[in-house]
Amino acid sequence: MAKKLSRRSFLEVALAGGALGTANLTLMRDAYAQASGPIVIGHHCDLTGAISSWGFWHDKAAKAAVEIINAGGGIAGRKVELATEDTESNPASGARKLRNLVQRLNAEFIVGSVHSGVMLAAIPVATELKTIYFSTGEATEATGSKGTRYSFRTGTDTYSIAAASLPWCVENFGKKWTIIYADYAWGQSTNQESKHYIEKSGGKVLASIPVPLDAKDFVPYLSQIPSDTEVLLPAFIGALSVAFYPQAKNMGLDKKMKMYSSSASIESIAPDDLKGAAEGAYFFENFPRMLKAKNDEYHKEFLKRVGIDEENAREISGTRVMDKSHGWQAWEDIFAIKQAVETSGYKTRKDVEGVIKALEGMQMKNSLAHPQGDKFIRKEDHVGIIDCYISRVENGKLEVKKRIPKEELAKNMPLRHNLSQLPV
Repeated sequence: MAKKLSRRSFLEVALAGGALGTANLTLMRDAYAQASGPIVIGHHCDLTGAISSWGFWHDKAAKAAVEIINAGGGIAGRKVELATEDTESNPASGARKLRNLVQRLNAEFIVGSVHSGVMLAAIPVATELKTIYFSTGEATEATGSKGTRYSFRTGTDTYSIAAASLPWCVENFGKKWTIIYADYAWGQSTNQESKHYIEKSGGKVLASIPVPLDAKDFVPYLSQIPSDTEVLLPAFIGALSVAFYPQAKNMGLDKKMKMYSSSASIESIAPDDLKGAAEGAYFFENFPRMLKAKNDEYHKEFLKRVGIDEENAREISGTRVMDKSHGWQAWEDIFAIKQAVETSGYKTRKDVEGVIKALEGMQMKNSLAHPQGDKFIRKEDHVGIIDCYISRVENGKLEVKKRIPKEELAKNMPLRHNLSQLPV
């Protein structure tokens, strides 16, 4: 593989799979010769606050994607500019910053926050301003009950995570579950969707235990776990996860019950950093942490571009760990915008409806543009339908135990909301 972008080789492969082939790209440049000036994509990024360890990687991935696109001629022959605003991991600030991105920085499309509270606060503003907003957080409401024609995602949400994984987990891990979760939008959504699928799959939720975001001592909450629990589902992020797993191990819970959680609970954390506290625990992943689980040229190049290793997703030049199941979305969302803009013939903001229609049902092929793998955005609810994985921590590494194909996910995830029927 060439060391550069390959100015041609890699871009041709990338864009052939994800957006447009090079031949088509030349035609599109001619067709859009009358469009001038850059296309501004806003990045609604959590650079400070509680989710900043994730925001760092979303920022890096978005910048890398824009670099690749601009080296290949931009979008429809126009240069891409990335305008970034820090949400501060705060819903009120995030809503304000979203308005600034559109009204002052002239962003035409938005790649959104991974903080579910920020995301849900931002979508009404984006809709008011008639601006497409790609969610990277997991609260299902963003493309569900609070979704609009303008809200999309290329990754999973709490609904699809539960639909993809829990039927298999209930069958293989046990019928009696307890859910312990961070008491905010994402944790609440995880509790709700997980309870639904556990019970739908023949299991029973014995208890749902909310934990405040500022909790440090888990003993009062762990003590509430029913003694006959067979499977414990913890839904925490960042510092809460770092506190939870050692304390749960100290209480011997890892010997009494299996543990299964979404990827968010161990993102920005390498399992071996927990010094064995997460050993044996199972996690959902929507992009396998280890290269060997999806060993192809696109995954390898993605790792190079964002500067992470092949096992722990740890930065090559430092100690940070990438939120591997989410960080890629900032990259792929930008390539999805490119594909939809070029397919629809978008020139100015007045053409946004065409971009929306191009995104609804859009197919994305495994490529440098979409290194996570083949996927599509379901037309009706704007959800990313993708391959998913269940992994287990073994010797401090996340080893894939089951792959859930995107077709199985779609089958297990009946349509709840039809956003495509809403007005633009």
